[in-house]
This record gives sequence, structure tokens and C-alpha cells, in this order.
Amino acid sequence: MTVERLVRIIAGSFIMLSLALAHAAGTVDMSKLSWLWFTAFVGFNLFQSGITRFCPMDIMLKKAGLKPGGL
Repeated sequence: MTVERLVRIIAGSFIMLSLALAHAAGTVDMSKLSWLWFTAFVGFNLFQSGITRFCPMDIMLKKAGLKPGGL
């Protein structure tokens, strides 16, 4: 597993964990449609792209003409 993949997994996990903890504490109402669902979507995509290597943003940026970087 590469560092980039692990960073994606950890970042996505932290986003989803913070939303879950805020919901459990009663400071966030995830039962209503709000911008927090967008945050959850981003966190989930970060997490799954770290595991599956499928990232919709990578695909869109490559189609836009950007070249993938690598060290």
C-alpha cells in the first residue's frame, strides 16, 4: 500500500468519524438534507478510493488534460 492510498483512507475515515461523533453528540442532525451530506460523500469517496484505487476526480482531471504526477 502506498503512502498516497493510506492518506486517502485516513482522511476519509477522519471525515466520516467526525460527522458520526457530531451526530451522536446531537450537534449535527444528519436526518435532514444539508451540506453535511456533501461532506459525508467526500469522506466516503476518499476512503473508498484509498482501498479500491477508483477515484472519480482522478478520472475527470485526466480527461481535462492534466497529467498524473509521481515521485
